Amino acid sequence: MNKRAERILLFTLDFVTINLAYAAYYWLRVRSGWLSYPIEPELLLPMVAIYMYWLILFGFFGLYRSWYAQSRLDELVTLFRTTGIGVVVLFFLIFLDDETTRSQPGMRGLIVAYWFLVFGFVSVGRLGIRAAQKRLLEAGIGARNTLIVGWSHKAYELCDMVLKYPALGYKLVGFVKVGKSAAAKKSKRVDYRGVPVLGSVEDLTSLLQPHDVREVLIGLDSTEHDKLLGIVNSCNGYEVGLKIMADMYDIVSGQARISSIYGFPLIEVTPEILKPWEEALKRTLDVFVSTTILVVGSPIWMLVTLLVKLDSPGPALYKQDRVGRNGKMFKMVKFRSMYSDAEKQSGPVWASKRDPRVTKVGKIIRRLHFDEVPQFLNVLRGDMSLVGPRPERPFFVEKLSSELPLYKRRLRVRPGITGWAQVKYKYDESIEDVKVKLKYDLFYIENMSWRMDLKILFNTFYVMLAGKGHI
Repeated sequence: MNKRAERILLFTLDFVTINLAYAAYYWLRVRSGWLSYPIEPELLLPMVAIYMYWLILFGFFGLYRSWYAQSRLDELVTLFRTTGIGVVVLFFLIFLDDETTRSQPGMRGLIVAYWFLVFGFVSVGRLGIRAAQKRLLEAGIGARNTLIVGWSHKAYELCDMVLKYPALGYKLVGFVKVGKSAAAKKSKRVDYRGVPVLGSVEDLTSLLQPHDVREVLIGLDSTEHDKLLGIVNSCNGYEVGLKIMADMYDIVSGQARISSIYGFPLIEVTPEILKPWEEALKRTLDVFVSTTILVVGSPIWMLVTLLVKLDSPGPALYKQDRVGRNGKMFKMVKFRSMYSDAEKQSGPVWASKRDPRVTKVGKIIRRLHFDEVPQFLNVLRGDMSLVGPRPERPFFVEKLSSELPLYKRRLRVRPGITGWAQVKYKYDESIEDVKVKLKYDLFYIENMSWRMDLKILFNTFYVMLAGKGHI
């Protein structure tokens, strides 16, 4: 079951179970005779409102993440905590605001009963889905293509454990040899338990897409620990999970978390950077701010469009291929600030200070950062965020990745209209500038939070008012 199908099924089942819980609560409260009402409360409208409330709350607490990321017990604990918090909030929002309801005896008992009804109904539904998923995975349906990096006793042990626990959802497609250990050098074998060797660690990047790899499991020998950083870098920029054997934890201390499902201990090297509620809040902020700026400033943007068209021949908007999250390509939109076909003769080059390719109007809108405004459309489409590392063109991504080993780590998050590097450093004009800004980008990625996003947005607003844009 892919992520989209899983989420649709979860949404559907939660819709049924949450509304069943509310219907049972309504019966207890109204039809059971426990409480008396001069006018019978409405059923359907509050039921819809309550369902939407739980839908938002479940999303914020990560209950629609992929099941692969957690065990069933972890999911139930999260559900128990979420429903507990949700019922307490409902109590203060609804019951304390209604003096008639608050004064009725037995109301607190009903609130506790509703908590257990929601938790019970939703838990049964969730456990049913997980049991079905487990059976499908054990039958080999829906498993994710997986590579094992290593060719030693630890790699074999890792393979044995994966084959022993098919419900983990790992479908082994091959081994990738590291080649440094004595075992790898002496071994003439081309497979282990039917799982073939596909290549060496130098081939790892080229193996990910052809084999549709979704997980990379690392089982390195003690003499191969120095290869770990290179393996992580090879997987940066691709939507793959990266996990290593638990006894290697000291190598990546502080950058990983233990994941143990079905007694299968692995360390996630690239866990989710933001908590689900922070991710949801960040996306909400993106949509709200982008919509507000595009709508409220629409007269200004129409004027800018007209001025760009009058200043020089060519379209007002300029579209360019950029590399987004996990290497996904998208068309970034900007107001055209240079003459048409500015790179026809030179090919892709960085903009320079007082660039002769910039038009008269282009100088003004670049100084005010108005040329970036159409990118709010990219934000609404989900290609970009308000805050994040600036998206780069494919040509420069490949060039910089070969020169800067950690460069593709920037692709772990959505690119942004502005970022920590933009408020702390000048425009890129050379490889040295990129190296400096990469440090800021990596700092942002490792310290992402909605509070930091707000700080960067306020700093960007100050830069715009001060007219410190690039010309």
